[in-house]
Amino acid sequence: MRERLRVFYSFPHPLGSPGIGRTAWHHVDELARAGHEVLAVVPRTTGELPAGVQIRRTFPRAAGAAGRGLLGIDRAMAWHDAAAARVLRGARTGFDVVHTWPAGGLRTIRTATRLGIPTFRELPNTHTEHAYLVANREAAAAGVRLTAATPHAFRPGRLATEMTEYAEATALLAPSPAVADTFLVRGHDPRKVLRHRYGFDPRHFREEDSLTRELDSGGGLRALFMGRVEPRKGLHLALRAWQASRAAENGTLTVCGTVMPGYREALGDLLTAPGVRIAGYVPDPAAFYAEHDVLLLPSVEEGSALVTYEASAMGCLPLVSAAAGAAGEAGVTTLVHPTGDWEALRDHLDRLVDDPELLRRMQHDCIAQRESLTWAAGVACTIEAYRTAGARPGIPVYR
Repeated sequence: MRERLRVFYSFPHPLGSPGIGRTAWHHVDELARAGHEVLAVVPRTTGELPAGVQIRRTFPRAAGAAGRGLLGIDRAMAWHDAAAARVLRGARTGFDVVHTWPAGGLRTIRTATRLGIPTFRELPNTHTEHAYLVANREAAAAGVRLTAATPHAFRPGRLATEMTEYAEATALLAPSPAVADTFLVRGHDPRKVLRHRYGFDPRHFREEDSLTRELDSGGGLRALFMGRVEPRKGLHLALRAWQASRAAENGTLTVCGTVMPGYREALGDLLTAPGVRIAGYVPDPAAFYAEHDVLLLPSVEEGSALVTYEASAMGCLPLVSAAAGAAGEAGVTTLVHPTGDWEALRDHLDRLVDDPELLRRMQHDCIAQRESLTWAAGVACTIEAYRTAGARPGIPVYR
């Protein structure tokens, strides 16, 4: 595969929108910054565009968000996929890589295969069958019913589409061991599942801002939950662990994020426990990381949570489940508990309350690893995965 890659990047959602839209934005931005030629094919863009990236929109500018809304999400993604496949067929120059995302890339994968181009299917979450099972089970355990409008409500048609994408792509890009494992246990060839990583943006999460915490280090432990407030993310587990820990005696737990309908009511008294503060959606998470000592994320299903990269880079120590997909070294820059085990999370909180020097040491170790957690470092792993698959005929090697 040539040194300067030509990457066809198909993303079926608005590029730059919150969540996976920002993940895709950073992918194409860092690929271009690394000197590769990128054509990003997207329905539309939100906010600033990555420097040096060619953009082809699959929805008319005038349609905006309303166009996707009128079609419905599944038909909108099928529309995007068909348009992306046409762009690929009509391209005057060849591509070395085609990168697609869930439920919006099957036609594009098939077109690339006919053209002899390796295809890479992003895995932003665990295997969809696993994600459906776990998310629905945890919601039921937390007393919440997932409606058809929620992202992890079971959709047989969506599952069938994604399983076909898994089968027909050259390689599957897993951002964490937890994600890779859900494919391996379902019989996917381990040589086809390639690891890569996500990251954080050092332009927004600055090292100099991470030091503000030490100016006010008195008082109790300051814990933070950051993310969509839904059973899959495990806030009910975090609240149980917090309430049962010694940290709750004089510490604070701040909950940031949009609350899923019905979940607030199911949490009940856990949300009104002493020291628990509900902040809602926050536009500037960097300031919250800088003000808090630890991040609590006991997810039961996850891809590789971006908040764990961001918090770690700011010296806010991640206390996470094994399912959270956090980067770093367990016991050094993260404390990892078995998925679903809130009592183990409680023990981690108690350990840090009893040993503040351990907390400070681990926070400094988090900041020291910043460069390895950036989006530039993560996309370097993606490029290596591209080259691994492109250098070999057939199925690539799992790392």
